[in-house]
Amino acid sequence: MNVYADLKTELLNINKNISMLLRWLNDMPETSQHSFQNWQNICHSIENQLSEELIRVAVIGTIKSGKSTLINSLFAGDYLKRGAGVVTSMVTRACRGDQLKAKLYFKSWDQVNADIQRSLVLFPTLDWRSSKDSFDICRQSDREELEQALGSLASQHLLSNDTRNLNSLYLSSYLKGYDRVKDFLSSDDLTCEFSGKDFSAHRDFSGNEVLAFYLQDISLEIDSGDIENNIEIADCQGSDSPNPLHMAMIQDYLLQANLLIYVISSRTGIRQADLNFLSMIKKMGIIDHIIFVVNCDLSEHESYDELQVLIGKVKEDLAIIKTDPEVYAYSGLFSLFNANKETLPPKDLQRLAQWEGDDAIISFSRAQEKEFNTKLSQVVTRQRYALLFKNHYERLKMIASGVDHWIRVNQDVLAKGADETSRLMKKIKSQQKKTNRVKSMVKSTLEGAVQQIKREIRSDVDHCFDSRYGEILPSVLDFVKSYNTPLHQYQDRVAADGFSSTLYLVFQDFKHGIDSFMAENINPQIFSFVKNEETKIKEYFETITGPYEVMVNDALTQYNAAMERLGLGTASDYRKPTGDIDLKTLKQVKNLEFPPAAATMNYSTAIKTEAIMRLGFYNFMKQVKRLFRQPVKDESANAMSALKDAVKRMKKETEESLIFHFKNYKENIKFQYIFQLVDAVSDSIHDALIERFHDYTQDLSHLTGSMVKNQVDKDQLSVSLQTSAATLAEISGSIRQFGEKLNKS
Repeated sequence: MNVYADLKTELLNINKNISMLLRWLNDMPETSQHSFQNWQNICHSIENQLSEELIRVAVIGTIKSGKSTLINSLFAGDYLKRGAGVVTSMVTRACRGDQLKAKLYFKSWDQVNADIQRSLVLFPTLDWRSSKDSFDICRQSDREELEQALGSLASQHLLSNDTRNLNSLYLSSYLKGYDRVKDFLSSDDLTCEFSGKDFSAHRDFSGNEVLAFYLQDISLEIDSGDIENNIEIADCQGSDSPNPLHMAMIQDYLLQANLLIYVISSRTGIRQADLNFLSMIKKMGIIDHIIFVVNCDLSEHESYDELQVLIGKVKEDLAIIKTDPEVYAYSGLFSLFNANKETLPPKDLQRLAQWEGDDAIISFSRAQEKEFNTKLSQVVTRQRYALLFKNHYERLKMIASGVDHWIRVNQDVLAKGADETSRLMKKIKSQQKKTNRVKSMVKSTLEGAVQQIKREIRSDVDHCFDSRYGEILPSVLDFVKSYNTPLHQYQDRVAADGFSSTLYLVFQDFKHGIDSFMAENINPQIFSFVKNEETKIKEYFETITGPYEVMVNDALTQYNAAMERLGLGTASDYRKPTGDIDLKTLKQVKNLEFPPAAATMNYSTAIKTEAIMRLGFYNFMKQVKRLFRQPVKDESANAMSALKDAVKRMKKETEESLIFHFKNYKENIKFQYIFQLVDAVSDSIHDALIERFHDYTQDLSHLTGSMVKNQVDKDQLSVSLQTSAATLAEISGSIRQFGEKLNKS
């Protein structure tokens, strides 16, 4: 990766030198105050983009496949918690830093209370609260009442499908962790740092399943390993987590990532959970950005041949999802142990020695790790920087050409008398008016193009989310309508625990089913749709930039011809291509983020709890009244009939909630993301076209005025221009050398 780090440093130095030259020229008394402001802004933008450019790598896979171990091996230390549980929903992001530092990002009180409100929908009883206000965990009375209500729940409300019920787990964890985190969340800054010797203290939160509920994610800075400091590697939650919200968080990061590393444990090979997750990634349209690592558990394999059979089977299974999958197989734990021999405990040293005894497997593992690291270097540096460096290189070359033209024009004008200069000024101003008209034309026609693509996108989005004929909402509503609630499983609970308690269980199972359907089917469809719209935007603007470039180049050709007729210098290199449209960089610069995947699961907040509960209670009481006039043997049937009616109402409320929710979600996607992306692309193209024009009339008018009033020391000014030309010649030489290196890399 060093060659690309060197190129980046070299480009930053070129940018810095051009920026310094522009400031020096702008300070000359004969230039106007804002002569080079546009070019200085470009230099500032390049510096920011190169310094802040973040390449994201998502490490994904099922639970306990070895994701954290692989990341630890890349950083040559045991920094991420290995074997993390399945309950927490964080993405742990790690990058290179000057010192060990962990930064914890906490949820706000509003986010915590929103989580609690979702978990309280159809809570078994409505009379556990003394207040009708929305629940607020900061109020002691609310916490005490919720704790008492949870304590009164029967054990079956705490379990779902033989595992801990996620809603009860959310509620109890928030209550238990409140005292520990209240000071953090009460401040304006919802972050907490642990650095140096205190670094490991962050695990008191991330490793604690109660406190971890209060965290959004964790960012680690690590001062070891060969990872570049602008590469972020994310340890994502296991894809087979029982909580659909975890999958939504993974999806959010996948949309930002430049590369996906899918980790497969050699103990298990490809499982159904892997195929399901990879199928979802394929639906999202990002399967091309993935490489696979079989994390070899060296204690599990008796021989090199047996390991090769397993790897062959993995490749065969992966080919079902992706043609010619790129698979590497090595032991992350061996690499980690090998890099930390001096600090390993005796037990791990024994394991390492045992592994090293198998020359065939260890040689294979080391060779595969080397190949993987080479591939990682290529993807996260060469492919990304090829576009980034090229665009910035072209812009700096354009600025250097423009400055060279400015210097030569001023040198030519300086060699003439005041009267001749005044005459030239009139002709140059006349030519400048023509170029200004071209600039106005470019701006107005681009605005028209923006409106056209927005109309097309508006139609696409409205159709996609149409409640009758769209691709999204009808399938969700069909899922709700056809969802089969196995009421017979709740028959005994109705009699034992009551109607409300049973309805709560039914709704939680029902909601979990919808959330899972959203995460596994609907979100990938939405992401694929938006990705196609992004491609449409990119291709649309790439198609129309050709005529704009012709228009701009013609204007500059005419300008050059006019300057040549006047006996003044001409621009040596003004036909700079507009450059490729880099959507990732644009989104990063403009802070554009796609609405969180979990947003599709917020429909439950609009469900009218009391209406369902009261209807269910009414139906139940009606059935009970009838019971007194019917044989006792019908009691159970009547109760189940009431529950069936309540489920119908529950589904109806859910359908209405989903329609309302997706209506807002659709508008959010349109106005807060896609339309803003269109504007960002248009602004980028406009700037790339217009930045080739420079208004020389202001500078020449200053120079002319000074010469007329005899306030200019022509010899001193001539020396300054010569010095500037010499400095620029050095910079231009550096730019040429950089271009040659870029073409070879």
